[in-house]
Amino acid sequence: MSTPQRTRILAMNQGSSTLKAGLYDVHQSEELLLSFAIDEPQGATGELKINDARGTTIFQSKVKASPPDAALDLMFRSLAEHGYTSGLAAVGHRLVHGGPRYHKPLSISVKVLKELQCLTRLDPEHLPQALRDIRFVAKKFPKLPQVACFDTAFHSSLPQVARMYAVPRKLYSQGIRRYGFHGLSYEYIVEELKTLDAERANGRVIIAHLGNGASMAAVYRGKSMDTTMGLTPLEGLVMGTRSGDVDPGALIYLQTQKKLSPNALDHLLNKESGLLGLSGTTGDMRGLLRKASTDVRAAEAVDLFCYRARKYIGAYAAALGGLDILVFAGGIGEHASAVRERICHGLDFLGVRLDSKRNRANAPLISASSSRVRVRVIQTDEDRMIVRHVLSVLGRKKSRPS
Repeated sequence: MSTPQRTRILAMNQGSSTLKAGLYDVHQSEELLLSFAIDEPQGATGELKINDARGTTIFQSKVKASPPDAALDLMFRSLAEHGYTSGLAAVGHRLVHGGPRYHKPLSISVKVLKELQCLTRLDPEHLPQALRDIRFVAKKFPKLPQVACFDTAFHSSLPQVARMYAVPRKLYSQGIRRYGFHGLSYEYIVEELKTLDAERANGRVIIAHLGNGASMAAVYRGKSMDTTMGLTPLEGLVMGTRSGDVDPGALIYLQTQKKLSPNALDHLLNKESGLLGLSGTTGDMRGLLRKASTDVRAAEAVDLFCYRARKYIGAYAAALGGLDILVFAGGIGEHASAVRERICHGLDFLGVRLDSKRNRANAPLISASSSRVRVRVIQTDEDRMIVRHVLSVLGRKKSRPS
């Protein structure tokens, strides 16, 4: 590692069992210096991996489960040993849930941290660990600014009709409403569209963020009008291990007749369902596509994933009053041409037509020249969006995109 003396921002993206982070030089542009991946200990050990800007692994180490922040401590010690912490200007954190109050990025104070702690009941899977990360950084660098970037913030523009559940209104005032997620990804894609296709980007756009976690957003004039995820990231599309939409009556049945506890039901819906539950073998789309020709359950899992996505595209086109751009993003959306083809099959009535050759090549523009709707593949970048939010909160001009 070299030791350039430039302004740097660390973007931290905490998942349920992994932490991904990127160190950026923002002196002139958003230049990625290093990326980090921490697999949280599952048992005795976890793992820390550090890659350079080209994606080459330059450091890899197993990390003991105890103490809990051992991997994070090793990551920062490695940064310090090579001079990177001396130029660190701030740390930005992706927080999955901002609740009804937080609609934009903000500096994290002791007061804000206490208020965020109250939101862990809405996101027990991600938020407690993210708050632990914030406390760790605060203890190690007491004067270093930290910025919270909320995945729900992009969807604060949802119309009231798209935000409400048809339950007693008093529950709405208690926070039982639709929030939406993957907001940092959607924000980044909207910004990219303004560069790629400025005229249409201001129109009717559907973005499909398809990965292990999958969601979709209906966007008009750059603002979220509807989205598939709701109070939690469990609602909506079929995902890797999450069920997506399920009749609430089925859940009542499982609790009353099958005697599933709340914790058991939570685990079933979040960890045992989705593609994994349907196939009985894996929640990984790549594996399912390989097995689909010989394994009927794998084929059905892929079919339902695509069917649910296609159905939501039709619904959101109706909500928007038409469609100008359809965007695929996320690991599946960016790389699985067969999935994109299946989702778009039958959408000719909306003006969606793919160019088979472009689609197989994962080209940036995969729609046919005769397609009224432009269909794009955009590689999303939540970390870069975090960096831009940090710069905004710190009162600095947005750096030029790399």
